[in-house]
Amino acid sequence: MNEKPLYNAQRAAGLTILVLMGFGITQVVMGETVARSVALTANGIDCIGDGFVSLIVWVGLRFFKRSPDSRFHYGYYKIENLASIGAAMVMMGLASYIVYRAYQQLVNPHPVSIPLVGAVVALLAALVAWGIGIQKYIRGRRMGLSSLKLDAINTVKDGTASFLAVIALILSARGYPVADAVVGFIIAAIIVSIGFATVKEASFVLVDACDADCFLKRQEIQAIAEGVSGVKKARVARLRRTGPVIQGEIEIEVPEVMTVKHMHEISTEIKTLVRNRYSDLEHLTVVAVPHLTDAESGSTCPEPG
Repeated sequence: MNEKPLYNAQRAAGLTILVLMGFGITQVVMGETVARSVALTANGIDCIGDGFVSLIVWVGLRFFKRSPDSRFHYGYYKIENLASIGAAMVMMGLASYIVYRAYQQLVNPHPVSIPLVGAVVALLAALVAWGIGIQKYIRGRRMGLSSLKLDAINTVKDGTASFLAVIALILSARGYPVADAVVGFIIAAIIVSIGFATVKEASFVLVDACDADCFLKRQEIQAIAEGVSGVKKARVARLRRTGPVIQGEIEIEVPEVMTVKHMHEISTEIKTLVRNRYSDLEHLTVVAVPHLTDAESGSTCPEPG
């Protein structure tokens, strides 16, 4: 993968760490001391958690650049998926604390101090998070990095949570302190839902599960191979996603009498056509087996009676 886009992705994750951590610490300090607002505290914790998520993604991207070695023959791509799972677990752990604080405010509500000042801080955090999140999502989608897309979605979610905190603080200023607790529960629910979805997706990749998109690619790759001159049939195609790239294997039937040079030409043509069709295909192994007629394969049906 191109080093420059990867460097830009790593730099984007690093910038998010500084920005979100700064906003998060500011909001937690205000929420716990001056404002005494659950929503502001919850949003601050969410910002800090998202900054920690960006830190995990940043570390994952650094491992991602390493070349294959004697231990990791297929490279370090799946470090990116482990980073996604670790980030999701941090998110859900923080959501538990937010639920606890929101419950306390719900059963024993207290007025929020200087809500308008807190609303201004939360609004500024929302605007900054939305801007950074959208940029990172575009880069992650372009590069096929699920951890960067998760980080981007998480940052956009953080901006949305900050905006909800603004609403809660405004309602609290108008005499509805229960809104503070309700928004805390909403922020926690958003965090948990994204966390579960992330763990599910990353776990499927780690166990080499083939989703619907992978199934369609298998069929298309088989059709491409069968369209190459000299290939009698493409029997088996196996694919697995490794981080942002796909690695696969296809088994083709060719005539029994064929030179190594001719087979190499067929293999090269198949790989070229498939890679032109799927830019995220990093490696494709082509295995040749002799073509068998129906009589040789024993697939003819016996005569009835």
